[in-house]
Amino acid sequence: MSRTIKVALAGAGAFGIKHLDAIKLIDGVEVVSLVSRELGKTQEIASKYGIGHVSADLADSLALKEVDAVILCTPTQMHAAQAIQCLKTGKHVQVEIPLADSLQDAEEVVALQKQTGLVAMCGHTRRFNPSHQWVHRKVQAGEFAIQQMDVQTYFFRRSNMNALGQPRSWTDHLLWHHAAHTVDLFRYQAGSEIIQANAVQGPIHPELGIAMDMSIQLKASTGAICTLSLSFNNDGPLGTFFRYIGDSGTYIARYDDLVDGKDNKIDVSKVDVSMNGIELQDREFFAAIRDNREPNASVAQVLPCYRTLHQLEQQLQSA
Repeated sequence: MSRTIKVALAGAGAFGIKHLDAIKLIDGVEVVSLVSRELGKTQEIASKYGIGHVSADLADSLALKEVDAVILCTPTQMHAAQAIQCLKTGKHVQVEIPLADSLQDAEEVVALQKQTGLVAMCGHTRRFNPSHQWVHRKVQAGEFAIQQMDVQTYFFRRSNMNALGQPRSWTDHLLWHHAAHTVDLFRYQAGSEIIQANAVQGPIHPELGIAMDMSIQLKASTGAICTLSLSFNNDGPLGTFFRYIGDSGTYIARYDDLVDGKDNKIDVSKVDVSMNGIELQDREFFAAIRDNREPNASVAQVLPCYRTLHQLEQQLQSA
């Protein structure tokens, strides 16, 4: 495909804006339709980004013959059904993380992708952040073997707010959203299957109905282990911080920054064409469409992550 890839983007919230900003930096791609439930706000954003079509219904965008691909930045609970809706109408689809909030739904998306042959990818951004790419290349080159990953995912979210501090119409989830990043990254970086997984969680929030604190332990078939601490109660530095402890060094990734165990900065600015993980993720999606190939973080590649999340959920429900 040499012509411009025409994209519909669903979800004009915090992450939708991140994708719109990223796509502006990618040649040969144009967002032609924007979908979100608040039409007035959506029209304002569409005008800012030069998007001609606006709707509150994804079906309206899918009906546009010019649309080649869809990026879904909608609430978690809608991801699987909307991904299936896109594939059934012949559109390539990138689903923001998580692919689904149940294993059955994730498996249905993967099965339909195999049936259609379309590009279907999930936004497991950590695979694309230059800091994690740098570590991945050392592992692949045989220069570094992970012994342990120690990960902290901390937010202060005692009310239902999004990343922009705006009220959210749906409830986020530590296991099916935030743990998904680390569970997939650990398997990806270790280069092996997760063979053991354990979880405990703190009290359930009386209004949000979710656990606000969680601890997860993982073990890969290589023997590498991962310890993941998650909280929506942390009133301090926010975000996710990764410590890679290996046989030849220690590396700490804080989003786009990477330092060694002694806090010496490692230059990752030349790892890829951008330091923006969302942009790199989108570039991979569009490149896979053009090249007619499976993308990194395809729905099939990330499915084992959702098997592990399902196992952990079953464990927590029976505790």
